[in-house]
Amino acid sequence: MNLLFLGTSAGVPTKTRNVTGIALRESKGKGWYLIDCGEGTQHQVLHTKLSFHSLKAIFITHVHGDHCYGLPGILASAAMGGREEALTIVAPAGIKAWLEATLEATQLCLPFELAFICADELPSVAFANMTVATFTLSHGVASYAYAFTERKVNAELDVEKLAQKGVPRGPLWGQLKQGFDIELAGETLKSHDYLIFKNRPRKMVIAGDNARPELLRDACTDAQVLVHEATYTQEMAEKASAVGHSYARRVAEFAESVALPNLVLTHFSPRYPLKAGALPSIEDFRTEAKNVYSGGLYLARDFLEFTLDKSGHFREVADE
Repeated sequence: MNLLFLGTSAGVPTKTRNVTGIALRESKGKGWYLIDCGEGTQHQVLHTKLSFHSLKAIFITHVHGDHCYGLPGILASAAMGGREEALTIVAPAGIKAWLEATLEATQLCLPFELAFICADELPSVAFANMTVATFTLSHGVASYAYAFTERKVNAELDVEKLAQKGVPRGPLWGQLKQGFDIELAGETLKSHDYLIFKNRPRKMVIAGDNARPELLRDACTDAQVLVHEATYTQEMAEKASAVGHSYARRVAEFAESVALPNLVLTHFSPRYPLKAGALPSIEDFRTEAKNVYSGGLYLARDFLEFTLDKSGHFREVADE
């Protein structure tokens, strides 16, 4: 699984950073998912090897423009590029209403079907190689985190545990091995509870804007990576009386409390330049977070890519 950051600025773009957009790639050649798409995201995609033909789904965390204004343009580009396969959009209800009005007003006719799934009512959704669970955040408007967990990991059935539970041999065993939860005698049996993995399924949590990182405690269970906004440092947050956003120290303290292996901070206020030696600067986030977090800490920047390998090792991908 690879993470490619297409935009890392909060609210508005800067000369060096676009607004929010993240691409999550499955194993090589198996497609990708887009999480948020602020204005200009389609331009950012042009600087990568990503193709709208292999885009599996778009996830929008919340309705604010720096996370969704690029959506109509992406759909138009996909149409102009000849896409015909249906495209899934997972988003709050307001996105559907806004998008339908935009398509009608601009007379944009898409040659592919849009399958809209309302995040407000969604516990989880399964794709061929990925299960995505939804978690509610705190931001003033409905805002969500999406936990991406790979499916079809090489695993063996825990036969002893299945026998103790009374699960009969046959199709139900096959469904559990394929990563599907099953119903037995009115009880839901979770696939991962009855599998023995050589390596744990890879799991990344990508959060929208959120003032309370502790809401992600359940989401981060068994996760190797959390991507979370850190719009401000603590000092700036206190001066700005920030509402609905987190600061670096608060996110890092949460990550430490749940022993999270890797934390990627993003969505930095445009007040923080990349320029070395500037006051304030992006590096202030690293300094603040490192004081309280002992795991792998990373600051996102546009076009920075990370990979999470099958053993759970997370690292930055070197520029080609």
